[in-house]
Amino acid sequence: MKYLIEYPKELNAKIQLPASKSISNRALIIYALTQNGILPQNLADCDDTSVMIKALNSADELVDIMAAGTSMRFLTAFYATQAGTKIMTGTERMQNRPIHLLVEALRKLGADIEYLKNEGFPPLKINGKKLQGGDLSLDGSISSQFITALLLIGPTLEKGLNLELKGEIASKPYIDMTLALMNQCGASAKWTSPNKLEVKPQPYKPTPVLVESDWSAASYWFEMVALMDKSEILLKDVTLPSLQGDAQGAELFKLLGVDFKAIDRGLLLTKTDNIADKLDIDFTKIPDLAQTFVVAAALLNIPFRFTGLQTLRIKETDRIAALINELKKLGYNIKDKGDTQMYWNLEKTTPQAKPVIATYEDHRMAMALAPAAIKHPSLIVDEPMVVTKSYPTYWEDLQEIGVKVLKI
Repeated sequence: MKYLIEYPKELNAKIQLPASKSISNRALIIYALTQNGILPQNLADCDDTSVMIKALNSADELVDIMAAGTSMRFLTAFYATQAGTKIMTGTERMQNRPIHLLVEALRKLGADIEYLKNEGFPPLKINGKKLQGGDLSLDGSISSQFITALLLIGPTLEKGLNLELKGEIASKPYIDMTLALMNQCGASAKWTSPNKLEVKPQPYKPTPVLVESDWSAASYWFEMVALMDKSEILLKDVTLPSLQGDAQGAELFKLLGVDFKAIDRGLLLTKTDNIADKLDIDFTKIPDLAQTFVVAAALLNIPFRFTGLQTLRIKETDRIAALINELKKLGYNIKDKGDTQMYWNLEKTTPQAKPVIATYEDHRMAMALAPAAIKHPSLIVDEPMVVTKSYPTYWEDLQEIGVKVLKI
């Protein structure tokens, strides 16, 4: 299936964003580890969270988490602490996403985990048991989901967890989100130095959790305002400050001409003429916003150098390669440097007459590139329903504000 996307000349709308899947999935693991827990409220209604709920509610030995990377990481650690055996598998792409660093860390804590196919990759056989915990060191540049998976089980370990992160720490705001939720729910978890974390063996307590609206989803509406000549969008129930690291994107979008102010329990986004001449941004802390900024900067004709992209190669797809491929279809020659940088010096090529954007089974490729139709009318998005992973109503929300989404 493909969608043909056509934007109106101006956007003036109110949008109710989905709940954060990042908070939802953390809260669900905490709930599952809490005796007589209180189910979190306003859980995300998306594939990743649905998979998590299904897995936690199932007594089956086989757990298929499909394409949900968060669920694979969090549940691997969770099941390692629970009595019984689980076989964890997923899509073909999931079976090619490395998990050996998390598995090795759990094994050092006493976990019994086997690879059933290729060494270092799912599917996994997990024989759960009580883990001792204790001291552990880990490469800080790996996915923050590995670190979060370990932190979440920390309160249940007999010796707690003392975690040392070596080197540069990627996606630190996501770790901070995890710590905030853990402490909100009765745990004792904190940074003891810039690279050391301590989780005491102090059980979670039943605590009500209200899940925030998703700041990652908000970023696509900031992008649309940036690309329009004139627009005003109210994002309802989106507030600052936020537990979510991607909320930092609000200030960064000012560089693309998007201003915002708090109003009516939400944020009002407006277009300005204050646009940067060039961009140099480190995305180490907010990697999920990288695709949005690469697309927006290119379409606004702003040269850029974006760093801190080391986790993009192992996401739902190789996001660096995917962005280069798809933006070339629109006439932009984006370059990469190793696994950590992307840059553009205004180099262009002839755009395709009728570009069809591939989504690579990656929800963020679809949502970051669909707004390109503002500058490239009649853009076509292939396999658009990948958005159900985090934002199932994305296309419906576009239609409600006057964007034509035509099935072809």
